[in-house]
Amino acid sequence: MSRKFTEAEIALIEARMKDLPDPDLTDPDNPEWTEEDFARAVGPEGMSEAELAAFPNTKVNRGGRPRAAKPKPAVNLRLDAEVLDHLRASGAGWQTRVNAALAGLIKKGAL
Repeated sequence: MSRKFTEAEIALIEARMKDLPDPDLTDPDNPEWTEEDFARAVGPEGMSEAELAAFPNTKVNRGGRPRAAKPKPAVNLRLDAEVLDHLRASGAGWQTRVNAALAGLIKKGAL
């Protein structure tokens, strides 16, 4: 459990802090990056196999799943709650099954 400092305690702390020297926050082994450093920087996808092998935990973004030849657009569709519950209850892949059922109805000329 924490407690709040009184104004007198805060004044005492601030007075003591004024007497402390400013810390040297510079690190010659790790200087601050310049605009030129950022311009030259490359991500892991630009590294050689030897460089990646030296850092085995480096994650390389390979771009994810390949693009489909005919990607399916995302849509918003309002359904009755009972209909949606029934579809979801059929398990994983329910959206694919709904798409197949609608495609079948279109082929039959029912839609």
